[in-house]
Amino acid sequence: MRGVGAGTLVIEGIVLLLAIQPIRIMGGALPGLGIWAMVGLSVACFLLCGLLKHRWAWHVGTALQILVIGCGVFQWGIAAIGVIFLGLWLYVLNVRKSVLG
Repeated sequence: MRGVGAGTLVIEGIVLLLAIQPIRIMGGALPGLGIWAMVGLSVACFLLCGLLKHRWAWHVGTALQILVIGCGVFQWGIAAIGVIFLGLWLYVLNVRKSVLG
């Protein structure tokens, strides 16, 4: 199950990094703080991948999804990414619960 969670976080980190330029071009102004927030959240996703062997890391992953949605104050597209990955993360948690009991 760690692999599924880590895969989800890696994909989210990549999507956050790749979304910076299109959001800047299509969505108007993305302030410097918004760009750094997206880069920081992406790094947090990558770092959390290696920590999923700990039980607390799964809760941090949920909090990370909420932080991504919270970054929607900079641009609504970031919140949309957060909502999509929150749904994926909740699905991973549900499958984890089913498998591990």
